[in-house]
Amino acid sequence: MKKFILSLALILVLAGCFAASAATPIKVGYLAALTGDYAAYGQTEVNMAKLVVDDVNAAGGVLGRPIELVLYDTKTRNEDAVNAVRRMIENDKVVAIIGANSSGINIATAPIVDRGKTPQISTVGTNPLVTVDDAGKVRPYSFRICFTDPYQGALGADLAWTTLGKDKAAVLYNVGSDYAHGLREFFVKSYVNLGGKIVADEGYRETDVDFRAQLTSIRNSGANILFLPGMGKDMALIIKQATELGFTDMAIIGGDGYGEFMNEIAGETMKDTYWINHTYLEDPGMAPIFARYKEVYKDDCKEFVNGTMAYDAAHWLIDAINRAGVAEGPAIAKALEETKGLKLNHAILTIDPATHNPLNKAGIILKVGDDLKAKFFQKVEPK
Repeated sequence: MKKFILSLALILVLAGCFAASAATPIKVGYLAALTGDYAAYGQTEVNMAKLVVDDVNAAGGVLGRPIELVLYDTKTRNEDAVNAVRRMIENDKVVAIIGANSSGINIATAPIVDRGKTPQISTVGTNPLVTVDDAGKVRPYSFRICFTDPYQGALGADLAWTTLGKDKAAVLYNVGSDYAHGLREFFVKSYVNLGGKIVADEGYRETDVDFRAQLTSIRNSGANILFLPGMGKDMALIIKQATELGFTDMAIIGGDGYGEFMNEIAGETMKDTYWINHTYLEDPGMAPIFARYKEVYKDDCKEFVNGTMAYDAAHWLIDAINRAGVAEGPAIAKALEETKGLKLNHAILTIDPATHNPLNKAGIILKVGDDLKAKFFQKVEPK
């Protein structure tokens, strides 16, 4: 009888352990700029990821376990991001990481996630080196949900040359940014191949806030279009100062570093600017999600591009964990790599295993209207 009681007690203890194990959260890291100049991007991404996690957990979790989101602030600095990723992997034991939205940060963290065998999905990191090394070899644990700078640069060049009919371009870029370097390089290459001429190529430093010297050189060059491969705050200041210097007849094109918060700096001078991007505010696939965002957070999803990419990146990761069947980094990375025809809210996702880039994603051109909203101008399908 005593043996039976002991055996029964042992069974109950073991059952309790298994139940507790089944309920142990699956930890997913989120890397975002939550303070500093680009906090608007990061906060929007985190808010969207929380909506996905809440929905998944309300439906019973993944593999019978809840998802726990582990947040870290990059402060838009590579060193902070590297330290954060190291802590996520070594201390928090996350099985995967979403973010950041910066190419430079994702390039910096790639060796860390590789050693830790922890897949990382960049939301808007467009530089090719986010997912492949200098030799073109795929980084086994680095992925992205966005298109890349070569394609984005080609879209910008085509818009300038073919759609707007501009034959003399100027470029103004942050010399310390991997993102800006990559986008500038591919715009210039594509534009020249089309027949255009680069008449000014000016740089600035991360800390610069006065761009009048570079803009004066650009105005004197005879350029009829200005390409800005930068991030929100810098571009807003440039656009405002360009208008003050009389750039009334020069079209301005930028990349996916656009953010609606730029209106707070540049105001009316944002009107009639063009932006290459991944999605658009009027996307019907995202309409109910944007409505829910407003209901939950009592605000519009102003940084809608970051919001869209974060929301769908979280869904992509959940799908991969389900397909992997285990909450372990190598298995999740394999499932991410094998993604084919996954219907997300803004696109259907298929991943190229040789590059970990999405295949055949359409590009969107936005134009800022009189109401200072960036609206759909043109959709470009891959050729």
